Amino acid sequence: METVFKYTLTLLITTVAGFQAVQVISRYVFETPMMGLEEMALIPTMWLYMLGAVNASREDTQIRANVLDVFLKTDRARLWLVVISETISLIISSWLTWWAWDYFKYANRVWKESPTLYIPTIIYEAALFMGLVVMTLYGAWHLLKHLRTLLASGEAHRVDTIREPAEVTEFKLLTEEQKGEKFHD
Repeated sequence: METVFKYTLTLLITTVAGFQAVQVISRYVFETPMMGLEEMALIPTMWLYMLGAVNASREDTQIRANVLDVFLKTDRARLWLVVISETISLIISSWLTWWAWDYFKYANRVWKESPTLYIPTIIYEAALFMGLVVMTLYGAWHLLKHLRTLLASGEAHRVDTIREPAEVTEFKLLTEEQKGEKFHD
């Protein structure tokens, strides 16, 4: 799954950057903006935002402000805090998914088209609903994982379940290599 996200997000961000580069060149170099390019760029942009958010939910690497962790002394207390915050996140995510479902039904019923190229807007409006559904499912999965850990035993468990992204590990290896440190297989 990680490979799918890596290549899909790379393709989307390259497409968005390409559209922007073409628009800048055509507008400021040739002084003739390309009509409809913004409409076309909206499709990969919306999917990029939503799939990026889904990927952060999958990896459980959303930005967090873990201020209360400083005051908690045990891992078990921290795990309770994680369960409470995951529960609140799941409630909010479910609520937003419900709203996105209502909007998706509306967009499907109205079937709007973009003003210049007549592209059905449902192509990018569906990204919001689909992304929120998957994020909600990942949120429920992470909550269940934390609850299972909490209920598994009375002993304290390590709370830091956020995996280090592969890019961070690669960067650490590269910096160690530059310092001249040797690696052991």
